[in-house]
Amino acid sequence: RPRLSSAPSPNPQPCLLPPGEMVYIPDDSDFSSFRDQCESLEGWHSQYNKGGVMVWSQTPGESRTVQKIKLRIACKDVPAATLYDVLHDTHYRKKWDSNVIETYDIGRLTANADVGYYAWKCPSPLKNRDFVTLRSWLPLGNDYMIINYSVKHPKYPPRKDFVRAVSLQTGYLVKANGPHGCTLYYLTQVDPRGSLPKWVVNKMSQFVAPKAMKKIYKAGLKYLEWKQKHEPGFKPWVYPEQNTLPSISLAELSLQHADSLENIDESGLAEDRTHISDDEA
Repeated sequence: RPRLSSAPSPNPQPCLLPPGEMVYIPDDSDFSSFRDQCESLEGWHSQYNKGGVMVWSQTPGESRTVQKIKLRIACKDVPAATLYDVLHDTHYRKKWDSNVIETYDIGRLTANADVGYYAWKCPSPLKNRDFVTLRSWLPLGNDYMIINYSVKHPKYPPRKDFVRAVSLQTGYLVKANGPHGCTLYYLTQVDPRGSLPKWVVNKMSQFVAPKAMKKIYKAGLKYLEWKQKHEPGFKPWVYPEQNTLPSISLAELSLQHADSLENIDESGLAEDRTHISDDEA
């Protein structure tokens, strides 16, 4: 399968999307690269450090126009395995993530890879976004990773009521801090398919993203109690034999190139028209 791009550049920007047209399932080297990006500070600029949440950004290289953002939060009293369950459990997500409009799994590729749909509520007056992504996960002892990138599925084309955005690389690294706590990293490089005003970008890194991390932490604290009442033994991400999703093949998928999607201009939207409530943030 295609390898990660190794083209020389002054500041290499590793990215999950392969340089060719092939959709593929990430392998150990992709997970290793993702982990290195989460843990390294080289090339990252601190944007925010408050309330236990840290945010960094990486300026795009010559060939890329989409900024990378990385967040970290320490989650006391939430074991790594529990937070990993939270990030996988789409039924629970609908309960704690008020940004989610719709989310569901489309089909499975392997025991640790699937394709899913996610529609996300953007702060008004921006249009809402949606994604179709290939997601893959890897438990490594006490640590866990989940990564995704955007793909096209013929049965799930762009919808009129959403702007189809593109995840170039998005994922989580959950690192155990002993048996009862963990550190969560979230790294994302998403093309929103729109010329967003600068105040939106600033608000995302200074307000929306840190608040989202705190929500995941709170969701982790409440998960075990919730799960006891909602199919406590059902965890297909841990027990693949429980997975009842239809099988799909890589041949059904193709890469979602940003330039093939509509690009809307929202750069003129004024900040005083926006409203980010506690629910939206």
